[in-house]
Amino acid sequence: MSNGLARASVRFRPPSFAGTFVALLFGAAVIMGCGTLLQTGVTANVPPVRYAQAPVVVAAGPDIGIVRKVNKKEKAVDRPVPDRPRVDAALAQRIAALPGVAAARPDTAFPIQPGPAAPGLTGRGYAALGIAGGADTLVEGRAPGPDEVVLDAATARDARLAPGASLTLVAPGGSGTYRISGLAAPQNAGPTAWFADAVAGQLSGHPGRVDAIAVQPSEGVGAEDLARQLREALRDTAGPRASGASPTGIRVVTGEDRGSVEQPGLGQSRTLLIAIGGSFGGTATMTAVFVVVSTVALAVGQRAREFALLRAVGATPRQIRRTVATEAMLVAPLAGLLGLVPGVALARWWFDGLVSRGAVPEGVELDVGAVPALVAVATCSLAALAAGYLAAHRPSRLRPGQALGEASVPAGRAGVVRALLGLAAVVGGVVLAAVAAGLSGENAANTALGVVMCFLVATALLGPWVARVAAGVLGLPLRAGVGGTAGSLAADNARADARRLTSAITPIVMVSAFCGTMLFIQSSVGHATGEQLRAGVVADHVLGSTGRGLPAATAERAAEVPGVEAAVGVLRTGAVYRSDGKLRSANALGVSGDPARLPRVLDLGVRSGSLADLARGTDTVALDAALADRLGHSVGDRASFWLGDGTQTQLTVVATYERGLGFGQLILPRAAVAAHAAVAYDSQVLVADAPGADRADVAARLAKLPAEASTTGAATVVGLTVADRAGYVAQTDRRREAGDWANSVMAAVLGGFAAITAANTLVMTVLDRGREVALLRLTGATRRQIRGMMRWEALLVAVTGLLLGGLIAWITLVPIARGLADAPPYVPPGTALPLAAAAVVLCLAATALPTRALLRSRPLAASGRR
Repeated sequence: MSNGLARASVRFRPPSFAGTFVALLFGAAVIMGCGTLLQTGVTANVPPVRYAQAPVVVAAGPDIGIVRKVNKKEKAVDRPVPDRPRVDAALAQRIAALPGVAAARPDTAFPIQPGPAAPGLTGRGYAALGIAGGADTLVEGRAPGPDEVVLDAATARDARLAPGASLTLVAPGGSGTYRISGLAAPQNAGPTAWFADAVAGQLSGHPGRVDAIAVQPSEGVGAEDLARQLREALRDTAGPRASGASPTGIRVVTGEDRGSVEQPGLGQSRTLLIAIGGSFGGTATMTAVFVVVSTVALAVGQRAREFALLRAVGATPRQIRRTVATEAMLVAPLAGLLGLVPGVALARWWFDGLVSRGAVPEGVELDVGAVPALVAVATCSLAALAAGYLAAHRPSRLRPGQALGEASVPAGRAGVVRALLGLAAVVGGVVLAAVAAGLSGENAANTALGVVMCFLVATALLGPWVARVAAGVLGLPLRAGVGGTAGSLAADNARADARRLTSAITPIVMVSAFCGTMLFIQSSVGHATGEQLRAGVVADHVLGSTGRGLPAATAERAAEVPGVEAAVGVLRTGAVYRSDGKLRSANALGVSGDPARLPRVLDLGVRSGSLADLARGTDTVALDAALADRLGHSVGDRASFWLGDGTQTQLTVVATYERGLGFGQLILPRAAVAAHAAVAYDSQVLVADAPGADRADVAARLAKLPAEASTTGAATVVGLTVADRAGYVAQTDRRREAGDWANSVMAAVLGGFAAITAANTLVMTVLDRGREVALLRLTGATRRQIRGMMRWEALLVAVTGLLLGGLIAWITLVPIARGLADAPPYVPPGTALPLAAAAVVLCLAATALPTRALLRSRPLAASGRR
């Protein structure tokens, strides 16, 4: 009987299941979207282009690895190298001498500044010509000597250059004038300049190190066989890993894995996708389950009269529960399957946004697979089944007469178990917030959504009491006559049926808590960063570039400009350090020039030591005070870090400073990091005017700064920009806002899902009041009064939800903002007010539309319905 009744209910009364269907559909969409990104992160790869004709490629391992003991067991811990890992160039000779190897070509690539005679070029060593096999050929001239270069034929033709001509080229490791010795026609390469191998090493900025070694097997030797041989032969070769899951830092790759060598950022992209799909996806899944459970419970609760009648005609408790379970299994799989379509669309839009912003390399394909689809459908189906069983437990156990009574009159006080569970959730949220207060950096940020979830569960469990208090307090002015008859009715209704009010308030709390927490964590960190930048940049001018960066000698040439007192070049890179058994990333700055002049352009808020001591050697470092405290280091201590290419180094701490959020957690001499950076171009050059100098005149001279020599008539640095300190801070703010796109999308996904849930729940609660509205109309209430009552109730729901959600967000934000930025939360009015207004409009709209539908029904007919 129960299965037939369930099928009949779904078939002949589909509107009763519409709210549940919507919740399940969007829940599956969110889970599918996040799961697809997670699967893409796990399987992400790019097809080889440059190394397509090189069957085997030898490169440095993409991760830094350590081994730590967990419960007396060793566990490998990895983190992607911040920049590009490299291998010893001499390794090519060792590989070439092995049996089965026909050729081993060292390959490195570095950007060359565009100039009047040539566009932006990629510099390479001449040994790399031929990686594509016979397709890479020298079509004219000869190999380059020490002061010569080979250009690709297309670039030479476009620039009207021929062998014998000379051109000046500026590279990360230096600049010079080179004679064109020949022209080449390479395959799978854009504008390229080939130098003698030793010269290419110097110009790249990392002499003696290359990006990879392309290996051609001898005739009759298979790629996989050669790869196994090379792995065995290179087992003892050191790489960027300290120790870890693999015995060596050298990797030998074949097939599709060769593409990851061409894209050194692929490892970090994988980490990002896994973080979005895994960490955030886990929270999104929990939220989806929470929404599905609450929506199914609401839908089952609204059918109390129906279940009471079934009990009255002899239905057993088991039949009631089975009916609800069958209904869930009829609705949930279909809703879950339909939710896969918007889920894939969400993943596609999100993924394309990451690719367009450079967070994921082009060539990586979105991996839409069966596993995320199965997880999405199964999760929603099981959540609906469990929620149905739990929600049907009480009505199925009531005696028929008691069930009919409770179907007509709302139940009394909520149970003691519910209250105890709600209080436990409150305690859990408070404990998590307290734990977050003692953490810093990403550890603090990782607790945010856990704190929010604890308080959301508490809100749902303690909702009847919270709603009753809110109705009593916020309803005082309504009962005093502020809203007239409609306001008085709204206040009395809200207080009489706290359970219904709870169902409407909870999703509004979810919208404001999730959006508030995620958006205002971002705004708090951004505000603190901007404040540090504004206080710390004391330079009069900031030189930047619209291209890859500024040549290394730019700071020296800027210092020669009349009216300039100090010019300091800034090379931005990354570093990795070990803390609490984990590997963590840090931003680092390499500064050129005299460190004693650094305070003339940057006020870092030195807490201890002296930045001038960076001049003592390339093994010195100044640390952000928060990082120094976390690592337990003070001035004079030796600290261990991995630099941009994964090279581990020991550095002496010479100073600590306060403004690491705005400028980076490590300050080092440029010479210490340049050879380990992906591209050794300066990001900015900070310039301070001499006393009495005319600022506008100095800025005009800096705009004409020569690229290669301080001689009259020399070409200026291409793409050079000159800004004052305010302009520089504004540019930095805009770049940071663009980089916050992923966080904004996460807030939008959760907030949007919560908003849909809120609208869905409000519509369900209003439509469930058809009998009540009809009785009010039969006793003399006008349409206008009923609409007014609904509007006041919607406002009460919105205000209560915003207050509770805002309180949850604030409790979450205070310790986390302190841990991330060592500053109080910053809530920009331009974000908070529209968010609050949107919640109010949502409540009003989701109440007004179904109310209009109810008012179209005839009162006498509607009064007999549930």
